[in-house]
Amino acid sequence: MKKILFLLLAVICCGLHAQQPFSSGMNKEDIAKVCNAVAEWQINHQSEVKHHPLDWTNGALYRGMTEWGKVSGNKFCYDFVYAIGEKYNWNMWDNVYHADDICVGQAFIEMYRKLNDKRMLQPVLERAYYVASHPSKAPLQKTDAIGTSERWSWSDALFMAPPVYAALYTITGDRIYLDYLDTEYKACVDSLYDKEEHLFYRDNKRISLREKNGSKQFWGRGNGWVFAGIPLLLQTLPKDHPTYDYYLNIYKEMASAIVQCQDKNGSWHASMLDPDSYPSPENSASGFFVYGLGWGVNQGILKDRKYKKAARKGWKALKSYVHEDGMLGYVQPVSAAPEQVTQNMTEVYGVGAFLMAGIEMLKMK
Repeated sequence: MKKILFLLLAVICCGLHAQQPFSSGMNKEDIAKVCNAVAEWQINHQSEVKHHPLDWTNGALYRGMTEWGKVSGNKFCYDFVYAIGEKYNWNMWDNVYHADDICVGQAFIEMYRKLNDKRMLQPVLERAYYVASHPSKAPLQKTDAIGTSERWSWSDALFMAPPVYAALYTITGDRIYLDYLDTEYKACVDSLYDKEEHLFYRDNKRISLREKNGSKQFWGRGNGWVFAGIPLLLQTLPKDHPTYDYYLNIYKEMASAIVQCQDKNGSWHASMLDPDSYPSPENSASGFFVYGLGWGVNQGILKDRKYKKAARKGWKALKSYVHEDGMLGYVQPVSAAPEQVTQNMTEVYGVGAFLMAGIEMLKMK
């Protein structure tokens, strides 16, 4: 009975979006209009966000804001991140080893690149160097009391931390960052990457779980985080780096699997292989999938026409779920597994994903 009610709600909500407040066009003006509206809505409502400003949730938002600021020239996005950095002296959140707690460093690095102010770089540089030079020896298991936070034991971690280490290598030239990145990333892949489905389990506790339709449980957002994180590595790492092709191959394998999971309307769901049990779109996953696919198309890496078609279709679906005031709906709250999503659910990381998706749509011919 509960499932039937949720399906009816999903149908009603989709009907509410028949009159879309933003154009479905793919020209630059339409893309910029909706992205600026979404960014502005979030900035205006940031005081209502319950997460700490240095939390990973906001880390994903800040990365989207800084990237959108670069491409669009929207000064308010940069001002927004700058104010956060200044308030907290460009520091990270508490746990030194936890991948989540270095995520805000991505945006702080981008601010450093823009303004060349070493105050913005020093805290993240010091933390990353300490971790890379004192790697944790705890088991890489979500079930281990220490390894669960000191190692990259969950799929989302592959978005949070790796781009920081890759960027610091390009800035400093110190191989310690790349060595740590390669070692820790491979360990996570070996633990959580399903070589048959080419998707990631969220963590090792979920490998044995099955969805209602009997499929393996692959969380939409978890895979979105991983997929979006790889372009951030590939556009930073030197192409002659020994493991460049390693990351590229995972990216290509995932891209093929992700396209197959897209629904007829262009969205992805909370569960990659059991969308019928989670019928609403999930836009933190969809946003990062559109970003990742769009980036590969624009770089000439994903050459098959199906990828461009999927990215454009996904973007049109994403735009249809932006409310008239600029709020992005259908974003699953903080979780670690597939859950039901509704029209009025939004989250900061969904906005970050949306802005990054918009960037690639803006670049796409």
